Amino acid sequence: MAELSDVDVLVVGAGPVGLTLANILGLQGISVLVVEERDTLIDYPRGVGLDDESLRTFQSIGLVDAVLPHTVPNQILRFFDGRRRLLAEMAPADACFGWPKRNGFVQPLVDAELLRGLDRFDHVRVRWGQAMTGCTETAQGLSVQLGESTQIRARYLVGCDGGRSMTRRLMGVSFDGTTSATRWLVIDLANDPLGHPNSEVGADPARPYASISIAHGIRRFEFMIHPGETDEQAQDPDFVAAMLAPFVPHPRDVDVIRHRVYTHHSRIAGAFRRGRMMLAGDAAHLMPVWQGQGYNSGIRDAANLGWKLTAVVRGQAGAELLDSYDTERRKHARAMIDLSTMVGRVISPTDRRVAALRDGLIRAASAVPTLKRYVLEMRFKPMPRYEQGAVVHDGPARSDAPAGTLFIQPRVDTRTAQAVLLDDVLGAGFAVLAWNNNPRTVLGETAFARWKALGTGFIAVRPLTQLHWTAPGESDDPDVTIVGDRTGELKSWFDRHTESVLFLRPDRCIAAACVAQRAPETSAGLVEVLALTAQGGDRPDGTDLNGPVLHVPQSAAESAGTAP
Repeated sequence: MAELSDVDVLVVGAGPVGLTLANILGLQGISVLVVEERDTLIDYPRGVGLDDESLRTFQSIGLVDAVLPHTVPNQILRFFDGRRRLLAEMAPADACFGWPKRNGFVQPLVDAELLRGLDRFDHVRVRWGQAMTGCTETAQGLSVQLGESTQIRARYLVGCDGGRSMTRRLMGVSFDGTTSATRWLVIDLANDPLGHPNSEVGADPARPYASISIAHGIRRFEFMIHPGETDEQAQDPDFVAAMLAPFVPHPRDVDVIRHRVYTHHSRIAGAFRRGRMMLAGDAAHLMPVWQGQGYNSGIRDAANLGWKLTAVVRGQAGAELLDSYDTERRKHARAMIDLSTMVGRVISPTDRRVAALRDGLIRAASAVPTLKRYVLEMRFKPMPRYEQGAVVHDGPARSDAPAGTLFIQPRVDTRTAQAVLLDDVLGAGFAVLAWNNNPRTVLGETAFARWKALGTGFIAVRPLTQLHWTAPGESDDPDVTIVGDRTGELKSWFDRHTESVLFLRPDRCIAAACVAQRAPETSAGLVEVLALTAQGGDRPDGTDLNGPVLHVPQSAAESAGTAP
C-alpha cells in the first residue's frame, strides 16, 4: 500500500470551507493535504450570497482582492406578496466589519480563487479524484486510507465533505434535524434576461419564488414545486419555460446553466469534534437557503477552527483548545438554522388566508419605524456571541459585554499609511489593542513578553490628532503600532463600553476585555482559558513534520506582497 508523507492536517473536501481552512493553515506554515473525491471544482453556482464576515475572512487570507470582482456589493433584497406589492426590504448600509453585509457572488469563480490561493504554499497540496475510505487513530495521530491503496498519517483531520459526509460517518456522529417535504426547482441562467441588479423573494401563495441577481450576468430563479408535480415534470423544458414566463419576456430564449429539483434540510451534527477528527461546513450543519447563510456559516467554521488548529499544532496551546470549536460554533449554527427555517415558513404558505394574515402582520410591523429598521438593517441576523469557549468574561455576564463578540474593522491611519483596514494593521495572529495607553505599560513586561512570544500584535489607538505625537524625551515603542482613529468609529466603540484594553483572537473575536489597570490579571486568565503554553505541542514524538520553522507573515497583505 502506497504511503504519502505525513501532514499536520488532512482536509477532506475541496469545497469553499476546505479551501478556506487550507489557506488559513497554509499562511501559518501548517502542512496540509486536501483530498477531494471529485476530479475538479464544481463549476455551477450553488451559494449566491456572501456576507461581511466571509469577506473579512477572505481579507485575512490575502484573497479578498481576487474575490471582489466576482461579487455584487450592497445587494438589496425585496420581499413581495402575491400581488407583487412590497412587503419588506433588506438593504443594510453600514459596514462595521469593513465590508458590505450583503453581496451577490458567483461561487465557482470565488472557489477557484480560493484554490489558486493554495499555490502560494509549498506545504499545502491538493489531490483530486481521491476519496477517504477509512481512518484509524494511532499513538502518533491518524492513519487515513485514501481509495484502495494509499495511506497517509495526519495529526488532525477536518471533514469538509458535505451533507453526506464520510468523515461524519467514520466519527459515528448523528445528523439531527429534519428534511422539508417541499421541493424547489432552481434555474440558473447566463446572460441575465432581466439584467437589473434587483433580487426578490415572492411570498406568492399560488407559487412562492425567488429571483436573485448574481455577478457576471447570472440570475437564479427558484420556484416551489407543488405536491402533484413530479420531479420529472419539473425537469421538462416546457415546465421550466412556464415557470419563467411571468418574469421573462421570452422564457424559451434563455441560456440555462442548469436546472434541478432540491429540498431544504435543517440539520446539525451531534458533535463537531471527536478526538482528532472534526467537521466543518455542510458536514456539520445544513440549513435552508432563505438567509443565504449556508456558505457563510461554513466560512465561519473555517475561521474559528483555523487559528485553534494552528495554535495546537505549533505547540502554542494544548489540544483542549479544540473543544471550544464545538462550544462556540454549535450555538450560532443552530441559530442560523432556526432563522433560515423560520423565514422559509413565512415565505412558503400556499393557503391564501394564511398568506393574507402574514401580509397584514408584516405591513403592520413595517409601519413601526424601529421594526422597519430592524428588517432593513438585518438586525435580526444572529451575530456570534460566545458566553463560553475560548473567551474570558470580566465579571458577571452582561448583555453589553464586548468579550465573545466580533470587533469592528474601520479604516485607520498609521504613521506610515492612511485609510488601512484595521485587520491589516493587527496582523495575522493575536492582538492586544488599547485605547489611550501603551499595551506594554498596562500589561507589564512579563505578560507583554509572553504575548510577544506568541507573535501578538500590539496596537495603541489614539485620536487622529495625536497620531504623530511623541512625548518629549521619549521614543516610540518598537513593538507597538500607533493607530490614528481616522473615522471616529473606534472612539465611538470605546464610548459605548467601559473596557479600554482588548485581547483579540486571530478570528477577530474579542477574547477578553478590561479596564487598563486590570490588564495583567485578565491576561493571565486568558492564557489559562486558551491553554496557551510556551513550548511543547501536539507531536508526541517531538518531531517537526514541517521541517525548519517557516516565516509566518504578520498579515495577509505581507503574504500577498501588498503590505504598505
